[in-house]
Amino acid sequence: MTRVVLGSASTGRLGVLRQAGIAPLVVVSGVDEDAIIAGLGDAAPGLVVGELAAAKADDVVTRLPATVATDCVVIGCDSMLFLGGRLSGKPGTPEVAREQWLAMSGQSGQLHTGHAVITVRNGSVSHRLIETAVTTVHFATPTAEDLEAYLATGEPLGVAGGFTLDGLGGWFIDRIEGDPSNVIGLSLPLLRRMLAAAGVSVAELWKASASV
Repeated sequence: MTRVVLGSASTGRLGVLRQAGIAPLVVVSGVDEDAIIAGLGDAAPGLVVGELAAAKADDVVTRLPATVATDCVVIGCDSMLFLGGRLSGKPGTPEVAREQWLAMSGQSGQLHTGHAVITVRNGSVSHRLIETAVTTVHFATPTAEDLEAYLATGEPLGVAGGFTLDGLGGWFIDRIEGDPSNVIGLSLPLLRRMLAAAGVSVAELWKASASV
């Protein structure tokens, strides 16, 4: 049975899959994201996140246990926020997150998530697809007190754009236009279409997950 392998340490992506009935094996890639981004220069946002997702999935394929590589689908993702002509990933520090939020407050930006789907059969890649989903996010303007309290939680430091939709950051999102699961880090509608193109059905994955 086809096993789903999630090439990401993101708890948001893992949660999206679990809530959708999938119990993935998590195998985190070891790619240097900063080096990839630097090498792409001023490439379009969709290309940047697509290349990052593909690099992660390709790396995870090389790390698969032999028993899993007989029949599996590897999913690699990467998300970044495009706002004011600038792409932003994970802030990493409270200072960067604060600067990011001051720029986002009262504005709207596009959350781009690259998706790479690689099917592996008997140790060999049979399909490799790369696509990007985009969701527009309209940000509220948190008070200074609320912003500092949010930064103190640490949540915005390790997520794309410095915010979440499904966590504490949801308080400061006025609305979105597009797929909400994409903002969390993995677009279920896009993933469904990509899996179908690779000959993998949702029903098949549900059945495999039930036996894990």
